[in-house]
Amino acid sequence: MSSLPVLVLNSGSSSIKFSVYEAGDGQRAKLHEGAVDGIGTDLGKFWIKDAEGNKLVDQTPALPTRAIAFKLVADALHSGDFPAPVAIGHRMVCGGPTVQENQLITPELIDEMELYTAFAPLHTPIACYIMRESLRLFPDVPNFVCLDSYFHRTMPEVVSHMPIPEEYSAMGVRRYGAHGISYESIVYQLQPNVPKKLIVAHLGNGASITAIRNGECLDTSMGLTPTGGIISGTRTGDIDPGVLLFILRKIAETGVTAAEAADKLEAVASKKAGLLGVSELSNDMRDLRDAIKEGNAKARLAVDKFTWTIAKWIGSYVAELDGLDMLVFTGGIGENDINARAEICAGLSALGIVLDPQRNNVRGEAVISSEHSPVTVRVIPPAEDLIIVNHVVRLLGK
Repeated sequence: MSSLPVLVLNSGSSSIKFSVYEAGDGQRAKLHEGAVDGIGTDLGKFWIKDAEGNKLVDQTPALPTRAIAFKLVADALHSGDFPAPVAIGHRMVCGGPTVQENQLITPELIDEMELYTAFAPLHTPIACYIMRESLRLFPDVPNFVCLDSYFHRTMPEVVSHMPIPEEYSAMGVRRYGAHGISYESIVYQLQPNVPKKLIVAHLGNGASITAIRNGECLDTSMGLTPTGGIISGTRTGDIDPGVLLFILRKIAETGVTAAEAADKLEAVASKKAGLLGVSELSNDMRDLRDAIKEGNAKARLAVDKFTWTIAKWIGSYVAELDGLDMLVFTGGIGENDINARAEICAGLSALGIVLDPQRNNVRGEAVISSEHSPVTVRVIPPAEDLIIVNHVVRLLGK
């Protein structure tokens, strides 16, 4: 039996998450998973677990830089205590208009993707940095980029094309979507019985929703950047452009440069809005639920805005799909917030969506619709790392 350990890397603003899968001879078995958390602080955490959840590494190092954090991961995988990867897969939100296929990473490819940092400003710089470090620290191991936007490449032009002057469209401004690897994993898990008309709601600190027809993306809520679409933890979601212009003018009145004003506006729209902005309390749904129990009206408004917006998108996608066979909730909120699912579906019975309260009283994978519901409603956790491994193995075969 041939051994094919594949490392999956998923980097964030203050963390690097990773997993190692055995993918030889058609296997897909998770061997280890881990993370380096608290990057940029003196209170970091570095842990690795085996497939049974036993902690094999449990450290609390100072992590002043991302370089130090990633070197911990590389050193552990080079130590001989863990299987050294023969291939590495990197999650990337969007590679821009010229990088739409999952592929082998080269320094030139990273340079190309960095030209479109503005399309995912909170993700692309970090992901590109980790790719470069990975090429340096694993010089003899092929690295592959796996794009969230890859799943959404099947959207028709009428969906992806933005209503803007053509000069900006020519610069690559269009709908790319996000969370595509999550959506792809839901379709993968539903095989061989993928519904013809499917809506998947990926609800977490970042939230989006996608209409899927015959296993392919028809439409998705996030647009050029992950800021668009549904209100989420700290992002506005879709909003009247005039609101952003109003805020930009107010920022400009403080005497900052144009670039500084743009950065401040980006921070407002991406880091200070959404659930956090409305509630003035937290971007964490658990905190907001606790606050609602104590009568916090702003927390109630934030959560209502969240669930109302999602219900509205579901309705629009039912129209776009010309019906619906299945609705799937995934992501941290989708899997664990019983009330959110109930609130979203409460007004959708006319669309054939009827929950069973007892079935819905669950966290994790389940069918939560009523036996008499024309539309099946399910909760399915995403399997993003598995999808990345599948792509890496496919690309290795080329």
